[in-house]
Amino acid sequence: MVSQKEVSAMKGTKVLMVGAGGIGCELLKTLALSGFEDIHIIDMDTIEVSNLNRQFLFRKSHVGQSKAKVARDAVLRFKPNISITPYHANVKDNTFDVDFYKQFNVVLNGLDNLDARRHVNRLCLAADVPLIESGTTGFLGQVTVHVKGKTECYECQPKTAPKSYPVCTITSTPSKFVHCIVWAKELLFAKLYGDKNQDNDLNVRSGGASGSSDHVEDVFERKADEDIEQYGRRIYDHVFGYNIEIALENKETWKNRTRPRPIYVRDVLPDQLSQPQPNGHVDGSECAVGDLSSVSAMSSLSLKNPQDIWSLMENTKVFLEAFKLFFTKRQEDIGNLVFDKDDQLAVEFVTAAANIRASSFGIPLHSLFEAKGIAGNIIHAVATTNAIIAGLIVIEAMKVLQNDEKNYRTTYCLEHPTQNMLLMPVEPSEPNKACYVCSESPLLLEINTNRTKLGDFVEKIVKAKLGMNLPIIMHGSVLLYEAGDDLDDDMVAIYTANLEKVLSQFPTPITSGSMLTVEDMQQEFTCKINIKHREEFDEEKEPDGMVLSGWTQAPPPKESNPSNGENKANTSLSEPLNADSDDEVEVYVPEPVAKKRKHSDITKETEEEEEDELVVLPDANLDFKKKKLV
Repeated sequence: MVSQKEVSAMKGTKVLMVGAGGIGCELLKTLALSGFEDIHIIDMDTIEVSNLNRQFLFRKSHVGQSKAKVARDAVLRFKPNISITPYHANVKDNTFDVDFYKQFNVVLNGLDNLDARRHVNRLCLAADVPLIESGTTGFLGQVTVHVKGKTECYECQPKTAPKSYPVCTITSTPSKFVHCIVWAKELLFAKLYGDKNQDNDLNVRSGGASGSSDHVEDVFERKADEDIEQYGRRIYDHVFGYNIEIALENKETWKNRTRPRPIYVRDVLPDQLSQPQPNGHVDGSECAVGDLSSVSAMSSLSLKNPQDIWSLMENTKVFLEAFKLFFTKRQEDIGNLVFDKDDQLAVEFVTAAANIRASSFGIPLHSLFEAKGIAGNIIHAVATTNAIIAGLIVIEAMKVLQNDEKNYRTTYCLEHPTQNMLLMPVEPSEPNKACYVCSESPLLLEINTNRTKLGDFVEKIVKAKLGMNLPIIMHGSVLLYEAGDDLDDDMVAIYTANLEKVLSQFPTPITSGSMLTVEDMQQEFTCKINIKHREEFDEEKEPDGMVLSGWTQAPPPKESNPSNGENKANTSLSEPLNADSDDEVEVYVPEPVAKKRKHSDITKETEEEEEDELVVLPDANLDFKKKKLV
C-alpha cells in the first residue's frame, strides 16, 4: 500500500532513466504504474530481434526503431496521462551536461557498460543528484544507492576491466575457447568479409616467402579461374593447415606446450565430400534487407539444434557452406561486414572456425549456442530478475525522494536462498576516502617513462581506465593535451605532435615523482596521477605496459547490530566483463565466512573466466564478508 507521503513524493518528481533495455522496460512500466508522472529516458540503441524475449514493451515490428521512443509509446497506451520524454541519443553527448542533470530529483541507471556508468556517476556527483544503480545477470541482480557524501559513489570500489588478451596468445598459442572465438571473429571473419586491406597474421605466409623481402602472394584474394568451393577450401587449408605447420617450426614455443595439429580439408572430409558440391542442396533464399537470419549454413546442411556440439567434420562442412553462402547470397556486403551476433550466418561461420581451431589446439569444442554467447558477449538475461530489480529500484527511489537515509539499502537478488532469503538487503557503504572520483585522492601509475608516448597514456589510461571523453592533461602549469571540437588548427597540430612524444622527452620531463592533472570538463571531473617509472612489465599479466592503482582500499564495514536482525556488510557493485547486451553485470554478494564444506558445494568455475572467478553458494546463519560472484 503506497502511503500519502510516498504519493506526494512521486507527484511533481522529475526522474531520469538511463537505459531502455531489459531492466529499463520493466523500470519504465513500474515507474508509470507507481504514480511517477514526469519521466525522461535516454537510450542510444535500436531494437534487435534478440531483445524481444525479455524487453516486453517491444514487438517484432519495432525492430530497427529507437528503444526510448517505442518504450514511451508502449507505456502511454496504458498510462496516457503522464509525461514521458524520450531521447534517442548517447548519454555521453554534450547535450546531457551538468545543468541537464540538475533538473532531476533522482537518476535511475539500467545500463550495460562500465564507461557509461562511470560517466553518469560523475555527472550525478557534479550535479549533486542521487543515483540508483542496478544490474542483473541470469538469476542474480543488485540495486545500489549512491548519494553524494552519504554513501559510496559507483566508483568507490575498483571495477573489473573488460577482458583483453595478448595478440600473441590469440594468434599463436590459444589455450581457451574464447581465444579461438576472438581469432575467428576479429581476425578471420574481419579479413574475409570486412576490410581486406587490414594487416594481420593470417595473410603473411604463402609459397615459402615468409620473412623475406620477396613479394608475398595474398592468399585471401580469389584467383580468376577459382570457383567458390575451391576458394573456400584453399582458405581453410591455409589458416588451419599451412599456418599451423609454419608455427610448429618454432620449436622453442612448443617446448612446454602441447603441439597443435595442422588440419586440412582432405584430412576431415571423405574424397567425395571434399570435392565441389552442386548447388541443389543450398537453401536458395535471398537475404532480405534487414533480415540477417534468412541465409543459414545450418539450414542448408540440415543441422537444427544450436545446442548440439558439432563434430570436426560437421564444423568443416558448416565453415565451407557458410563461406560459400557469404559469397553467393551476401556478395553485396563483402568488404563492409562487421561481426553481428544477430547475423545467423556470421555466428555459424565464427562458431565453425573457432571449433576447427580449437580442435587443432586440443581445446574442447562448443555448441553454436555457447559460441554465440561468447562471441556476442552475451550473459543470458532472465525477465523475472529484471522485473524484481526494477521494483527494487523504485522502492529505493521512493526512499531517496523522502530523504529516508536510515532505510537506504543495497539489495542483492540471489539464485540460492541465504538465511532463507532470496533478496538480501544490506546497508550501503560510506564513501571510500581513497576514491579518486568522489574523494579526489591521487592515483599511482607505474609506467616506463622512457618508452611510453603521451598518446599511449591518453588511450590506455585516461580514456580506457578513467573513462574520460574530452580530457585535458596538465604537467604542473604546462598544458600537454586537450580534446574538443572548438580547438583551432594550430592547437590541434601541437597536441597531435605531443601525442607522439615519449613522456621523458618533453621539455619538462615526465618521470618518477611527476604528477599529472587530468580533467574532463564535460564530466566536471578532475584527478591527479602520480608517476612512477618502471622498466619492465609482464606481457601476459600487464599487456598495456602500465599499472594504475590507488583506490583499492575500501572503508571498513559498518558495525552490525544483532538486536535488529539485519545483516550489514561492506559490499559493492562490479562491472560486466566485456558486456555488450543489456542487463549484464558482475555481482558482488555477501558471502558467509567459510565453513568446512565440499569444494563442489561452494564453487563453480565459469567457462570464460580465470580460475579465481568463482560462484559461491553461501551457508545460512553466518557472519558476512565480501566476495565476488560472477
